[in-house]
Amino acid sequence: MARDTRSIVKMSRREGYALHPKAHKALVKRSTPPGEHGNSQRRNKPSQYSLQLREKQKVKRLYGLLERQFSKLMKEASKRQGQTGEMLLQYLERRADNAVYRSGLAPSRRAARQLVSHGHFMLNNRRIDIPSIRLQEGDILIVRDKSKSTDYFKRIDDVSPAPSETPGWMKVDRKKFTVSITGLPTRDEAEPDINEQLIVEYYSR
Repeated sequence: MARDTRSIVKMSRREGYALHPKAHKALVKRSTPPGEHGNSQRRNKPSQYSLQLREKQKVKRLYGLLERQFSKLMKEASKRQGQTGEMLLQYLERRADNAVYRSGLAPSRRAARQLVSHGHFMLNNRRIDIPSIRLQEGDILIVRDKSKSTDYFKRIDDVSPAPSETPGWMKVDRKKFTVSITGLPTRDEAEPDINEQLIVEYYSR
């Protein structure tokens, strides 16, 4: 399965946005893009195309998708009724790996992707290993019985503390390692500081 293995901190500096929890401190220390021309890039006034491209790259990297995956998702969102940008964000939020991250059972989306890929979760009583599976209302994600005995899940409160707030479209039982999908994510429940209209404009060129 193809995935982006580049440094998440460097990519966060490139986008000027923390794409991973551990990138927050790094951005405080050094917020300029990586490379010898990083400082000059921040001083130049970006073009509209540059703003659109950077927003697309930011969201793509935030949710851990490759270009082909992201483009395909955008095309699907554009065919649905409603706001294309909001539909795109809803699709991203409903990915299995994102749901695991949002539930607090993983400290980051990269960690959640690895957990799903390694088959630690079951969806509606069937083992899954595809992070991009799109969840529906009524679905139930649960950690496999065999996986519950691993050191990771035994120490879940240490490796991945419970989030201060759980999205309204899911119900989480950390004791039973269960995530129940009770609705669909709204625009306000997606990641903040995203300008999805710039992404729509990028693909509308």
